[in-house]
Amino acid sequence: MTTNPQKAPVYVYKGDELARYGFGEGHPFGHDRHGVFHDELEAADLGDSIQYASPRRASVDELALFHSPDYINLVSKKSVEGSGFLDGGDTPAFSGVFEVASDVVGTTLAAVDAVMSGEASQAFVPIAGLHHAGREHAAGFCVFNDCGVAVEYLRHKHGLQRIAYVDIDAHHGDGVFYGFEDDPDLLFADIHEDGRYLYPGTGAASETGKGRAVGTKLNIPLAPGAGDDEFDAVWPQVERYIEATKPEFIILQCGADSLAGDPITHLEFSENSHAKAALAMHRLAKKICGGHLIGVGGGGYNRENLARAWTRVVEAFATAV
Repeated sequence: MTTNPQKAPVYVYKGDELARYGFGEGHPFGHDRHGVFHDELEAADLGDSIQYASPRRASVDELALFHSPDYINLVSKKSVEGSGFLDGGDTPAFSGVFEVASDVVGTTLAAVDAVMSGEASQAFVPIAGLHHAGREHAAGFCVFNDCGVAVEYLRHKHGLQRIAYVDIDAHHGDGVFYGFEDDPDLLFADIHEDGRYLYPGTGAASETGKGRAVGTKLNIPLAPGAGDDEFDAVWPQVERYIEATKPEFIILQCGADSLAGDPITHLEFSENSHAKAALAMHRLAKKICGGHLIGVGGGGYNRENLARAWTRVVEAFATAV
């Protein structure tokens, strides 16, 4: 594999801290997802174009950039109790869940810092992209919303304002969408399975933002069974949207549950769609915002699918010029 010595490496985050985020053997979001991806990535042999980086833990103050104090306290309490649910029944509590979920958020923030400092050209965090958690609640296997925290962190620490969030997970990124629904500077583009057929039931094309933010959000629902051809047909809308809105930073949520064969969704993309999205976001980030781009793994419950798709994302970041 050829590398590009003219640019900083792509940081890929790896560590037991990330692997611990999961809900046990037999759960779709199991602890094995981290290792399956890293095995595939190592086999791809990307050489010195990538560099492994370590997770870090988010502070309570960092969590509070997006989440309410009452919700942070609830997770902390449930973490000590070690049982029950953090929501209506999708997201179990377990002993230490507060610390484990804080590690996911902190690692996404570390990726942001690495790209902003120039240490990394781009960065990828496999166990991250927990896009269902709202400001005041857990949802859909997501305890804390690392993407939402990252948006606020970019504003508070790095002085940026216009952040683009692009999501190709099969599920609508509702925690991000509704967390910033009235924020015209959070630029949101989401291709997902139609909410009439899949959790969380949101993300209609008519949902374009509220108040001053009307028209700043792009939701593109696809019918069950849609594959690469349907993705290719709608993807140019996302590229045009990002190019026109000129963000200062791009977060790409790379959920692999949109690939054919996922056990809980009904889209039929191949990993080629993920490679295409990553290459396009790399090109646009380089053109518009100094290369400021991170990828986060998101969903994906067929292990072979997520390993292939996320490896293609990292490969696109690492080899694109």
